[in-house]
Amino acid sequence: MKGTGLKRSFACALAGIAYVFQRERNMKIHGVAAIMAVGLGLFLRVTRWEWGLLLITIFIVLVAETINSAIEKAVDLQTESYHPLAEAAKDLAAGAVLLTAIMAVIMAFLIFGPYLLNLLSFAGGG
Repeated sequence: MKGTGLKRSFACALAGIAYVFQRERNMKIHGVAAIMAVGLGLFLRVTRWEWGLLLITIFIVLVAETINSAIEKAVDLQTESYHPLAEAAKDLAAGAVLLTAIMAVIMAFLIFGPYLLNLLSFAGGG
């Protein structure tokens, strides 16, 4: 019986991931950005350490967006009318996603920047 509980937990977790990717516009945007970052990493042949940092960064953003969506759904379930604390909860969760997205852009510059500059200088004949 214990296996059934664990199996159900994984099924619920996978359903949650599918839900957020299917129904949340911002998660779709983050997903596309993640695919582009992985594609660029493959193209530029980044190091193992850079892959580690890249994957940590990608997953932090995806986790933050998933938590943000969960908070929004819970707040919407709790109240149908405007409440300043409901607004604050949603704004705080969205702010957390924005912070992770800013960090992701910074990491992209740190990881990909030197490779891209090298490509540009090579292409320019320098």
